[in-house]
Amino acid sequence: MNIRTAPRTLAVATTALLALGGVTACSDDGPAGADPQRVDVVAAFYPLQFLAERIGGDAVRVSNLVKPGAEPHDLELNPGQVGQVAEAELVVLLKGFQPALDEAVEQNAKDRAFDVSTVQPLMDAAAGGHDHDHEGEEHAHPEESGKAEEPGHEEGGTKDPHLWLDPTRLATVGDKLAERLGQADPDRAADYTARAGALRAELEKLDAEFTAGLKTCQRREIVVSHTAFGYLTERYKLEQIGITGLSPENEPAPQRLAEVAQEAREHKATTIFFETLVSPKVAQTIAAEVGAKTAVLDPLEGLSTGGGDYLSVMRTNLATLRTALSCS
Repeated sequence: MNIRTAPRTLAVATTALLALGGVTACSDDGPAGADPQRVDVVAAFYPLQFLAERIGGDAVRVSNLVKPGAEPHDLELNPGQVGQVAEAELVVLLKGFQPALDEAVEQNAKDRAFDVSTVQPLMDAAAGGHDHDHEGEEHAHPEESGKAEEPGHEEGGTKDPHLWLDPTRLATVGDKLAERLGQADPDRAADYTARAGALRAELEKLDAEFTAGLKTCQRREIVVSHTAFGYLTERYKLEQIGITGLSPENEPAPQRLAEVAQEAREHKATTIFFETLVSPKVAQTIAAEVGAKTAVLDPLEGLSTGGGDYLSVMRTNLATLRTALSCS
């Protein structure tokens, strides 16, 4: 299964070597397993950390492999992080999203891994978007962008990993995570189930706010720097027009920029969205050309420093969308 990023052969090979030689190394935060009273959980990136902390409560010790403000897709593990993975009682990841972590888990923690992509089928990368999302972009013209084409894209094999942008899907992942924590720590299984239920109630409330807030809007198309929002747009009956596809590091071809600008004019877009962890330059270029403004729409792959939590950032996203789409 291809998810969003082309394989980073060097990073994976490096991780494999580290896995063989560094599994006993300690991280700066101390080795996993240091607290016998708590379950040591390694989370691959922020939304999974959020779930583990909320469902685990005081019974878990959660380490996020991605620092605040860092882009999670390009994660490369140092020896201490490989040691964390090797010693963790549970590793929560989304297989295919971070190839280096996949390799470390395969080498060191296969029997202690919870792959959230197995909870529900992932959407195809093109789902939840606009019919013209990928026409003329870098995947169709790799020679113009200087980037390699994502494997599986033309065959429709690329999957969109951003399932957490649908709160109801995240709640379902949370239910399954509670089950896995209960298997690792049977004495507190009921506590994990109860906390997952409480979190589900909060996520369902958030879902209801999005449904009501985006029900009546003058526009339903959002122009985004890359197509990370397929789950959100499918859930709330919006359409995303992506400047690039699932890989934000790829540069869009000039033809794609022209097409997006034309679509933005056709849909009378007032806002071009960019992300907290990605350069806004391309979005600013489109906005200047069509007379729109720019705003942040956060895909929540990682938190910026001091950036609130999943619930607060999603509510900020909702307010931003309501303004951009002139919702009543």
